[in-house]
Amino acid sequence: MKKLALTDFYNYTFLSGLTFSPDKSKALLMTKKCDKENNGYKSNLWLFTPADKKVKPLTSAGDVGNFTWLNDEEIIFTAMRDPALKNKVAAGETWTSVYKLALGGGEAEEYFRLPEIVTGIKVLDDENFVLTISNNSNRPDIESMEGDEKAKALAKQKADKDYEVVDELPFWGNGMGFTNGKRSEIHLFNKNEGKLKPVSVYPLSSRVADVKDGKILYIVSDFVKGLAARKNSLWLYDIEKGENEKLVAKDKWAIRNAGFTGVDKIFVQATDNAKHGMNENALIYLLEDGEMTPWCSDDISWGSSVGSDCRLGGGKSLYSCEHGVAFITTERFNSVINTLTLAGKREILPMKNGSVDCFDKGGDGVLYFIGMRDNKLQELYSYKNGVEEKLTSFNDAAYEDVSTVVPDYFTYENDGVELDGWVLKPVDFDENKKYPAIFDIHGGPKTVFGDVIYHEMQVWANMGYFVFFTNPRGGDGRGNEFADIRGRYGKEDYSDLMKFTDVVLEKYPQIDKEKVGVTGGSYGGFMTNWIIGHTDRFAAAASQRSISNWVSMAYISDIGYYFAEDQVASTPWTDMNLMWEQSPLKYADKVVTPTLFIHSDEDYRCPIAEGWQMFSALKYHGIESRLCMFKGENHELSRGGKPLHRQRRLDEITDWFEKYLKN
Repeated sequence: MKKLALTDFYNYTFLSGLTFSPDKSKALLMTKKCDKENNGYKSNLWLFTPADKKVKPLTSAGDVGNFTWLNDEEIIFTAMRDPALKNKVAAGETWTSVYKLALGGGEAEEYFRLPEIVTGIKVLDDENFVLTISNNSNRPDIESMEGDEKAKALAKQKADKDYEVVDELPFWGNGMGFTNGKRSEIHLFNKNEGKLKPVSVYPLSSRVADVKDGKILYIVSDFVKGLAARKNSLWLYDIEKGENEKLVAKDKWAIRNAGFTGVDKIFVQATDNAKHGMNENALIYLLEDGEMTPWCSDDISWGSSVGSDCRLGGGKSLYSCEHGVAFITTERFNSVINTLTLAGKREILPMKNGSVDCFDKGGDGVLYFIGMRDNKLQELYSYKNGVEEKLTSFNDAAYEDVSTVVPDYFTYENDGVELDGWVLKPVDFDENKKYPAIFDIHGGPKTVFGDVIYHEMQVWANMGYFVFFTNPRGGDGRGNEFADIRGRYGKEDYSDLMKFTDVVLEKYPQIDKEKVGVTGGSYGGFMTNWIIGHTDRFAAAASQRSISNWVSMAYISDIGYYFAEDQVASTPWTDMNLMWEQSPLKYADKVVTPTLFIHSDEDYRCPIAEGWQMFSALKYHGIESRLCMFKGENHELSRGGKPLHRQRRLDEITDWFEKYLKN
């Protein structure tokens, strides 16, 4: 059996977007695979039919964007296939082309095109649609111009690329570039008339939460003008009447989701952030007579926060029907499906360890989900009466004659709190030998590690390393109190991480204590920076997309102006000392650990200046360090970056550890 190689992720298939047809007899799902030649990904659609439990390909060009069902026998999706239209886009125009494909066979045909950036499509009928459009109020309508007027406008747009003028906060967004003046708008579109009818208006930035009976839209809107509000509003739009009604004002609630259930009930998933700040778990309410009445008061960790570098794409995490709702939650270190009846009875379905990444319900009453099981990559599964069945084999070939390691799971205690930890032994482990080790720290901090495969960890285990990882306080899946470390970054979370290191080194005496490295990204990068300033026990470190200075992060990150104030419980004007006390940069003069920094120039979540500061501080103090900057990448480099860049990132980290942990 050969060992798993760093480049084996090129063979992985990433699944997402499971969506059943209107009659619930069949479903679509998307696959993405690395396209090494073009340094990108090929995305295609597949059809799944529960009746025979089979999947078959629907597209092969690898260019599918957004997709949805047009009706029970036809689908629509966005793609850019017309060479003339491609040239227009290359020249600076904005267009979206939507194709229709019949399940019975034949080629996809262009169904309609719009001189807009369409980011979402919901079907009302074969002619009418609800479109989510990304609009820039500062940009002229170039697509409607002709002749000299268009040429001048395009020339001005090209010249203006040398400048960026902002008057809003945030003015950029990770993965979105500069967002100043941009809004997500909702429009009705009639295909035959070719006309757009705005439903939401500037300065609101809106998203469609749900559509009822093809007549009612539930819209969540953020108020963005000058300084974006942290609370948002809920609207009901009656398509037949053409009227908007505000159901929930923007002053009190941070609304995560909304929609309908039962016959005529409206539910709202929201929090007022009053007790635990911006990361507070939302409650689910029924909206009745203008009042928010708790439907379920459980402390719920919504969605799946089980991390992995083996996913690409999303999908449905909540399903509503006449009987109530079903939704994904994170429970300790697994993500599972829950049901909630109209009477308020919540049940966590008994499921295997792992992750449920998205799900939908078929007409046969069975739940179908894309997830990770048994230390393997994503597949499609069914779930009924406590029984799971694997239905696809997209990734079976990735394991043929390749060694992977099942992690050892155990609990340990720190400060009276039981915590979860895992250890991967090296491939071909010999208990009589000594091995180097790598400590990997998750991001967030409100996420978790779980019983799912991590490519980078498997690579290191195959190269002869122990790899260990844990879920310290501050993480998800265990309620608000466990997750709330506001104003205490680097306190109990650091204590948990160091206690876990002690436990691992005692439990596995084969680890060479002098050859242990530490790494992590985002919050894990912050903690790596923090660790090297507070202990010399690690022989090498690799800090990725990190935070080093809360004062600077607060006013350059796309979320910094509220995230930093909330998480470190201070601003430069209320308590500069508290911000600085929680900043790893303060302790850079204590660092002795050789450290690699990985950062991307379009990371607006943890901007590259955070890496620059820590790197410069270490160089200033004579510490061996290296900074690798990735151009054209953002905060998602390790999970969704260009394939060649993902390879280079992992090469950099691995080479750094090989240098300091094996020599």
